[in-house]
Amino acid sequence: MLVNAANMLKKARDGRYAVAQININNLEWTKAVLQTAEELKSPVILGVSEGAAKYMTGFSTVAAMVRAMDAGLNISVPVALHLDHGSYEASKACIDAGFTSIMFDGSHFSIEENTEKTRELAEAAHAKDLSIEAEVGSIGGEEDGVIGAGEIADPGQCSLIASLGIDFLAAGIGNIHGVYPSNWQGLDFDALEKINGATNQIPLVLHGGTGIPEEMIKKAISLGVAKINVNTECQLTFAAATRKYIEDGKDKEGKGFDPRKLLAPGVEAIKQTVREKIILFGSDNKA
Repeated sequence: MLVNAANMLKKARDGRYAVAQININNLEWTKAVLQTAEELKSPVILGVSEGAAKYMTGFSTVAAMVRAMDAGLNISVPVALHLDHGSYEASKACIDAGFTSIMFDGSHFSIEENTEKTRELAEAAHAKDLSIEAEVGSIGGEEDGVIGAGEIADPGQCSLIASLGIDFLAAGIGNIHGVYPSNWQGLDFDALEKINGATNQIPLVLHGGTGIPEEMIKKAISLGVAKINVNTECQLTFAAATRKYIEDGKDKEGKGFDPRKLLAPGVEAIKQTVREKIILFGSDNKA
């Protein structure tokens, strides 16, 4: 069932676990995530970047697909359809397109402009019963054209943005999108603790969940992280499984691949990745 993400993340914060946000890119990925969440009786957030939405022909198409699939698969666990790293314009479009949650990424603006736009979008989102995530301190790396320098968020700025009526907050603590380099210094838990204290324990979001060691994940959850985003790992496992299927020469008769068979190994790889993350984050059987 499609819901906004506010209540599921409050429950996660209080229960000391995190809800997985898995970014989707097509019908097959969406089906895989929904089926795995249902299997584990876990709430889940379907993240949609602007690039992925464009590939799937727009926000309205994505919303219609997810709603139809949620009903068609008889999904009983809470599911939020969430804009990931949205611009001001995309955030407004998703409010009207049938999404149940948005992220406005104003981290590249001045704190004054970030505040102004976040306040406006929070009011618009809540008027239609959507939840809203905001960001302070850009997340490092690149994801679907969104580039961040990997800043450590200022607790005072986090407190200001958290006071605007948002439902959860992404704050940079040394996390990055994509694959972590060998010289990565790890998460800044001192900063996370200060941010948690400065924001009245608003549910916090950890972007760049691929490759963060298990002990860091668990410590981040203990310090207020209630949502963890995973995208790159699904992309990598999907690509590897698909490549192996082709290289193994399954099309021995030369009749061409059935696209459903071609994609099947990748879909199973995504399911396994999502299963592992949901269990690691502790949200299995928490719906």
